[in-house]
Parts: sequence; structure tokens; C-alpha cells
Amino acid sequence: MQFNNELTLLLKARYPIIFINTIEEDRVEYVIRKNIKTNFNRSIYSWDFVDGYTNNPNNEGFAKKNPLQALELVERLTPETPALFLLKDFNRFLTDIAISRKVKNIGRLLKLQPKTIIILGSESKIPNELQDLITVLQFQLPTKIEISQELNRLIQSLNIEIEADLFENLTQACQGLSLERIRRVLSKIIATYKTIDHRSIKILLNEKKQIIKQTEILEYWSANEKITSIGGVENLKDWLKKRKRSFGIKAANYGLPTPRGLLLVGIQGTGKSLTAKAIATEWQLPLLKLDVGKLFGGIVGESESRLRQMIEVSETLAPCILWIDEIDKAFSINENNNDGGTTNRVLATFISWLSEKTKPVFVVATANNVDRLPLEIIRKGRFDEIFFLDLPQKQEREQIFKIHLQEFRPNNWETFDYKKLAQLSESFSGAEIKQTIIEAMYHAFYEERDFTTDDICSALNELIPLAQLESNQTKKLKNWASSGQIRLASHYSIYL
Repeated sequence: MQFNNELTLLLKARYPIIFINTIEEDRVEYVIRKNIKTNFNRSIYSWDFVDGYTNNPNNEGFAKKNPLQALELVERLTPETPALFLLKDFNRFLTDIAISRKVKNIGRLLKLQPKTIIILGSESKIPNELQDLITVLQFQLPTKIEISQELNRLIQSLNIEIEADLFENLTQACQGLSLERIRRVLSKIIATYKTIDHRSIKILLNEKKQIIKQTEILEYWSANEKITSIGGVENLKDWLKKRKRSFGIKAANYGLPTPRGLLLVGIQGTGKSLTAKAIATEWQLPLLKLDVGKLFGGIVGESESRLRQMIEVSETLAPCILWIDEIDKAFSINENNNDGGTTNRVLATFISWLSEKTKPVFVVATANNVDRLPLEIIRKGRFDEIFFLDLPQKQEREQIFKIHLQEFRPNNWETFDYKKLAQLSESFSGAEIKQTIIEAMYHAFYEERDFTTDDICSALNELIPLAQLESNQTKKLKNWASSGQIRLASHYSIYL
């Protein structure tokens, strides 16, 4: 375990004060005690604000509700006594001038004695004057191996058998949860279904939803759309199909790198947002939507902090889908931003994360206006692929009409004239096609009858598609797509 190796190295090198950033206090304390017992001959003194020092009869209750006195115990022990002090939530007191001064004084002693202070907390905000003295160590959430071991333990205790694919999906769904939380949700699954099966995945994803509720920047989307709900875009569907199982253990053992993300560019209503939802459904991964409006705060430095929070939460819940809708509006190069460089700093941090991220966060970004996209985002290496979603061609429009009419009229959808509808709907997007069907339904419902092909044809004649209203923008997108810098989502030529 990497954490154990790093901790052992720091203790041997006599680093005086170590801050361990974690939400799993009990688990990290167990790991530390096991490490000390195996590699060091040290006594462990554990302190918290409510109960003071515990686990040592000579100092039971000492320094209760007194953090300054908690540090004095370090000085009271003889210099030759090897010891480790676990101070829980002590980072909350470091801003106090008396505590800060005491930490500095003790820091000089610890460099000469076999003693170490370990602070356990979930917020790694260290005052500037103590940053050179305190070393921050991150305690990661359970790895795939640790989750697999916990699942195996439970399965053996229940004396049940589950398929290898389900086991891998369960392991993947548990990533991003603490070990204690995994145990709680598995207990909930057993109490609900009396066993562990495919229904367990939904409960695990709902548990992740609770974590998302703690942040205002990300929103958890319960996606039910399927890839089959998208008409056309066969190239894009094929690309996604080949990467469906690339987040699993088999893919990792094969040496396959985790897919990084997609940038979907196209005219409004061509299915970019629907694709993001469908990916989450098909891959059985949680879908997180970034609210770019809330990303930029009014206080200096707040936007950068919110971006870091977004990255931290999404990586905590990995593997997951991070959906950034209309990214061209968030990072526009055409607008005069009088924000003191905030947008540029946030963009720099974001694209750096896109290039260097190691956690399985699959980013799906959508954009309507290519002119407003910074070149840094479009450049190869940020995303695995950039797809252009053009207006659907005749064959694709037939398919889109069939998909929507099967949804609205599952019993008689075959009675409609799809060739005629496809012929009349040239330059219509998928969203506009759906809207014409709804308009036809309103008209027929008013006349107290079922709607027909003719009703849809009338709605098509009345609606002017957006592509005709914004013909220059549409032409610009098609010219960019034909340049070869972007991959076509459809089999059909954009000039058909």
C-alpha cells in the first residue's frame, strides 16, 4: 500500500508533524497502529477534543477540551521515549496564535527526539506560518483490491455465488465510497433484497448521490436514456460501444488505458446532451453535471477553489461521467472578461487536469459555437476524440421519427409514412423533429382524435428550423468538420 510506504519513510526520516487528510478516521488509525506495531517500537497516544487522551491509563482523560495542554504532553515525556501522538481534528485549532506558537516550539524538539505528531482531519487548510513544518499526507479511499476483498468477505459469509461480470460491476460501483460506507450500503442491500444481484448497483449509485448533494457545483443526474434512443450517429455509437467495458479490472489487466473523454460539437438539438446521458446509462456509471454558472464566484480565488472542489469530488466518485454542457459559454474567447484573469486561470487549471488526470473520470463536454472555443481545449490530448454532430440526413431522420413515434404510439407506430416525413424535415434537428410530433399531438387532441402523418406534415410546414435561421453558423460548423480536424459522428456525408 502506497500510503503505508510513504508513512514509514516519513517516520524513519523523523518528520516532526504529519497531517493526514482523510474522512476515514477509524480506518486510518487502524492502518497507523498496524504500521507502528510492525515497523517501529513506539507508544501511541491518541487525543480528541471531547475525551482528551485515551488508550493509555496513565494519561486517561488528560487535556480534555484543551488543545494547548494536549501539546504539553509531548514535552512531559522524556526525550528518549519513542512515541507517536495522534491528534484528531487538531487542524481546527492551528489558527489560534497560542497553538501555532506552541507547535513551532515543539517542532524544534521533535527534530531531535524519536517522537512524531500525526494530525487527523478532513480539511487540509494549514496556516502559512506552519506549512514548512507540517507535511501533508493523503489517505486515499479504498482501492479496487481492498473493495474486492471486502466484497469477497461478505459473499463468503452469506454463502452465495455471483457472476464475475456482476462482481466487477459491484467493485466499480463501490469506488469512491469509504470502507465504512460500503459496509453500510451492502447491509442495506442485504436487508432490502436478501441477496446481492444486479439490483444492488442502483442502491450503490444512489449512495454516491448523497455525496453529490454536499456540493452546489455538481449535480447528480439519474439518466435513463439509452444509446438506442439516439437516431443516426453510428460512428459515435460504435466508438462508445468499444469502450463500454474499459473501466473494469479486465481492461486494466490487459493494459488498456482508461478513456479520458469526448468533446461533442454541433448544431443545437442534434443530441449532444442526450448522448452524455446515454453514455452513463449504457456504461452504468454515475452522471455528474457541472453547473458552469456556479463555478465562477464573486470573491477573489473562489472560482479556482470551486474548480478544485469539482475535481476532488468527481475523482472521489470515479469511475464516473462528468458532463459539461455548453463548455463554449463557460470558457469563451470572444467575450471581454473583466474578471482580473479569473477565467484564464480557471481554464488553465481545467485543461491541465484534462491532460494529466489519472482517475477514471470520463469527461463529456458539449459545444454549439466552435468560434468561442479556446484552442487549448480543442488541441489533441485534452479529449480522446472530438465528434461533429451534423443535422440528421434523410435515412437518419426516418430513424429519429421511428424512435419518437414508438415512444408516443407503441401500438400503431408502423402506420406512419416515414419516407414522407423524412423528405419534408430537411434541415430539422432531432429535437425539432420531436417537437413537431408533439405539436401534431396537441392539434389532434384538440379535435378529439388520434394524430396522423398529415398532422405531423402540417407541423413541419409551420416550423422554421434553427439551421435556416442561423445558416452562417451552420455553414461554418460544416466547413470546420470537412477540414478533417474533427471526426464525423454519422456514416453519412455532411454534404448529402
